[in-house]
Amino acid sequence: MRRVPNCTSQQTVHTTTLLPALQPKSFQLWPFSLDIMGIQRWTLVAISVLLLLSTLTDALVPVRESESSSLSQEPDQSPDIYPSFLCASPGPSPSLPSSVHKIRPSDVGVVSALGLYSPQATHVFYMMAEILSLFNPHLATVLPDVSTFKNRDPLEQAEDLALSLSSHEVVEGEQVWRLLLVFVSVDELQVCPGQDDGAVSSATKKVEVMLSTLQSRLHHTLVRVVLWSENSEVIHTCEDVSSSNRGTLEKAILTGALQESLSDLLAARQWFGKRDDFSAVLVSSPLTTNQTTDQHTLRLWAEMLQPIKDQPGVSGDDLTKIVCPTEEMPYLRTQENSPSGSRMSTDSQSAPRLDPKTGSELPCVDRTPSLSIPTSVHALRPGDIKVVAALGDSLTAANGAGSAPSNLLDVMTEYRGLSWCIGGNENLTNVTTLPNILREFNPSLVGFALGTGSENSPTAFLNQAVPGANAHDMPAQARVLIQRMKNDSRIDFQNDWKMITMFIGGNDLCDHCSDSLYFSTANIVSRVKEALDILQAEVPRVFVNLVEVMNIVPLRQLHLDTSVNCPTFLVNILCRCVLKPKEGTQELQTLVDTNRDYQRGMRNLVDSGRYDKHDNFTVVLQPFFREVVIPLLEDGRPDRSYFSPDCFHLSEKAHGLMARALWNNMLEPVGKKTSTYDFSAAISLQCPSQSAPYLRTYRNSDYTYPEPPTSPPPVNNWGSDFSCTDTAPSPTVPTSVHRLRPGDINVVASLGDSVTAGFGAKANNILQLRNEERGVSWCIGGDETLETVSTLPNILKKFNPDVYGFSKGRGGRPNGFNVAVSGAKAAGIPGQVQDLITLWKNDKNVSWENDWKLVTLFIGGNDLCQYCNDRASLSTLNYRNYLRESLDILYNEVPRVLVNVAEILEIEDLRKIKGNGLGCTVLQPNLCPCFLIPGENSPQLYEMKRINRELQVLTEALVNGGRYDGREDFAVVIQPFFQKTIVPMNNAGQPDIDFFSVDCFHFSERGHAGMAIALWNNMLEPVGSKQIYNNFTHDRSKIQCPTKDRPFIFTRVNSASLGTTTSPVTTTSAHVPDTPAPVECSYALPTWATALLTCVGLLIGWAVTSLFFHCRERRSRRKTLAHVEIKTSKF
Repeated sequence: MRRVPNCTSQQTVHTTTLLPALQPKSFQLWPFSLDIMGIQRWTLVAISVLLLLSTLTDALVPVRESESSSLSQEPDQSPDIYPSFLCASPGPSPSLPSSVHKIRPSDVGVVSALGLYSPQATHVFYMMAEILSLFNPHLATVLPDVSTFKNRDPLEQAEDLALSLSSHEVVEGEQVWRLLLVFVSVDELQVCPGQDDGAVSSATKKVEVMLSTLQSRLHHTLVRVVLWSENSEVIHTCEDVSSSNRGTLEKAILTGALQESLSDLLAARQWFGKRDDFSAVLVSSPLTTNQTTDQHTLRLWAEMLQPIKDQPGVSGDDLTKIVCPTEEMPYLRTQENSPSGSRMSTDSQSAPRLDPKTGSELPCVDRTPSLSIPTSVHALRPGDIKVVAALGDSLTAANGAGSAPSNLLDVMTEYRGLSWCIGGNENLTNVTTLPNILREFNPSLVGFALGTGSENSPTAFLNQAVPGANAHDMPAQARVLIQRMKNDSRIDFQNDWKMITMFIGGNDLCDHCSDSLYFSTANIVSRVKEALDILQAEVPRVFVNLVEVMNIVPLRQLHLDTSVNCPTFLVNILCRCVLKPKEGTQELQTLVDTNRDYQRGMRNLVDSGRYDKHDNFTVVLQPFFREVVIPLLEDGRPDRSYFSPDCFHLSEKAHGLMARALWNNMLEPVGKKTSTYDFSAAISLQCPSQSAPYLRTYRNSDYTYPEPPTSPPPVNNWGSDFSCTDTAPSPTVPTSVHRLRPGDINVVASLGDSVTAGFGAKANNILQLRNEERGVSWCIGGDETLETVSTLPNILKKFNPDVYGFSKGRGGRPNGFNVAVSGAKAAGIPGQVQDLITLWKNDKNVSWENDWKLVTLFIGGNDLCQYCNDRASLSTLNYRNYLRESLDILYNEVPRVLVNVAEILEIEDLRKIKGNGLGCTVLQPNLCPCFLIPGENSPQLYEMKRINRELQVLTEALVNGGRYDGREDFAVVIQPFFQKTIVPMNNAGQPDIDFFSVDCFHFSERGHAGMAIALWNNMLEPVGSKQIYNNFTHDRSKIQCPTKDRPFIFTRVNSASLGTTTSPVTTTSAHVPDTPAPVECSYALPTWATALLTCVGLLIGWAVTSLFFHCRERRSRRKTLAHVEIKTSKF
């Protein structure tokens, strides 16, 4: 593997993935011992020489055209994506620190672990060891035999490990510090319902025993306690949970409770720090299934160096950033050396308080029912309601509503008797709920829930809400509810008036980012509609409250202010899609838009009038949750007393306010209902009036449903509107690619496969599929104008009407400078580059030296789709090598070039594109068999997803690695709009196949238009802040414009000037015709030096290897370090 020269010093290093851990595969793992691999001396000599020669020749010798024939046909085990991790380390301590609070990463000589009971945890450990080995190449690892350890007593495990570690306090003749990772697995807990507290206490006690033993036996040791969870559900030994959603919720709560219990333990024992040479620290949040093992490692490493509390941390979007120690903060962090501001706040004002009085006063004088049972739902008084029922999720099940402020584990308890819309504990004076309000009008009301328990408990009665439920569960809940009402002797099913409250959608929002198709607005509304249709068809005399989806975004405030001390790690498990987005990002805007779409979708469903077809059934939308105002303390911080201990579910105090808000909504006319819910506002109960004594419906509110929206006129073209005003080129022709405006582009060109060739873009049948409609190709087509055809050249024409090179009409190549070949793979791109250069040189309209050229490269779909049929030649490393060869040719031979590398799309979601035509059913699977044929969750599909991501990662590493930063007139930029592919949806909530051709694989003209706009917008976004997903919708106004502050097309260099997330780059002056192949640092070596370097490399490799074995033999005669695996850097 080629080592990249450390040209710059930086404190935050950006990478995409980590190398596989240096875990040996050729020896037996015995208790506390790892035999060093038996590698022959001459083998090492050969490896050393080859490595050195590879480094020198790859980094310093120009790439030759002939090299393409000798590309590796075998997968490389060490992809060149890791050198960017190199930290400018402050170095080891001048002398061995005596205090655990003063140790640096390079002071750690031995790393070990307890609790490695899963491959994933073991992988994280080895990756951590590899990172530490970069600071101390002599790092040793000591591991127990997991197969014999797992079932042993915690005391025995700790004693045995301590015995082994105590013999390794001296490594390589020097005393060292030890780092011990203690993995505590939530998955190992065996929990029966009602015994969760005992399980947490037992697990905490085991950890205490381990830490106490280690503290008494070991010196010079820092312990990191890591809570680990892989499975998504709690393992019950007594009975199975009835719902996977409930299991997920319970697992999350159990994980959070154990995290808090361990935190309390370490605080009570003063982090086991009675001595200055031992301390234990708890990782601030559990490592769960929400992230990959690579992400776990990066976060765990970040916490090694950062303050324990109030640390910036590593969020979901920051998991490609590896933090390095600094001169100011060079130590491995402990509780003692954390900044004072990072310690946990003891301010009691941030803790929730129980409100001793949550009851209400009802000022209503007239509480009588109708004189006779009404026959119309539009003449229904509160006293006429005989039965109450509810459908929903954990907010209606009232999880944690009655929990004590510090009892996180109790959030699993379903306080159904306190539930806002269905609880019936005590009476209205003490507990405010909708049933308790209605009982003031009709004391014989039935259906409300009492006490605690699941939906199946007798006291739950008609509260059929299930924790963790989403819209998909509503039809099933409706059917169970109907059966319960029919079977209960207290209910006259035909004659009693029933009030059913449905509140759903929060969990769908929490998961929407994981599957935009499944959780699309159309699908959510469709599932709610199905449930309401069931109720309308089967249940007579019903008034349905459909409570609008809560505006969930304001809940983020509780977790943005760390002084509130909310268990944010827990809510990240429960509702990652809400907490994950950063402020001001497109991802957050997508959440806001989805939330509003959910609300609008339910509003439109009710406004359709489909539930007002007869007088004994209606659905009324209650919108009090449309806007939410979070309650604040006097100091401006969020008031936790309105929330349960997890800062996600609501406390009894909030349930009372929700009941009042719902009741008041029920009495407000349709069209004039309160749509803002202010937790801190004093909400008093309203009363029916003499003029309006009924529960308000559309009819008794004199409300007219809005007319259904008219169908939009048919779309005649896929053009775009153009609103940019500053379209002028630079005053003088720029000499730097980093000062390039859109109007400075003179020539456009493209490289790629059938997508860029416009294959089937206008096809209406299979016979037309082979037509290459290059004139509408997304990045190179130039048919008509932007108003009718959206392509990149047509956009550029608005800035420079004389832009040259675009393709037109139908046909093969040559067609302008579109040299894409249908069916091409990465291996064909170097040839396409040579063809393009020939076309440029032979075209009198191209000024070779002076024209600025924009080249778009999009390749890899065929490599990926056929990968499983030829893994050797289509390996990810060969893909990278062909890409590198192609870019090297452009870099070495062509002046004034900006290259767009469009990232290979995430193909998995194309499996969702289905159609009834022959092309979709027969051709599609054959076009991409490796991705479209494997079954769901199959190993084959998992492999393809991994390869898909590897191609993206390798491309990013190549482009962003600095290889092409040596010229001022050349730049390569990744345009990542396809990194996370989002399938476009139609109004029915199904994949919109209008974006695809008749084979359901290639893009239609509409799809090409969407790609063109996404590419253009990416070009105007800084590197590090580009949109990484497509947003294919027909909107003629989506084209962004350059601004006066940002007039240039973005590159890594001009993005860095804005402070975006980019690595430092170094450039030289303008292009010289015989510039050598690019290297990471701006230096060059003549090609005649290759032979000399080869000889020198051979001699150096021989000498270094001989010296290595000589020293090793001398050390081995002095001492033998048994039971230790020496971990050295692969560099």
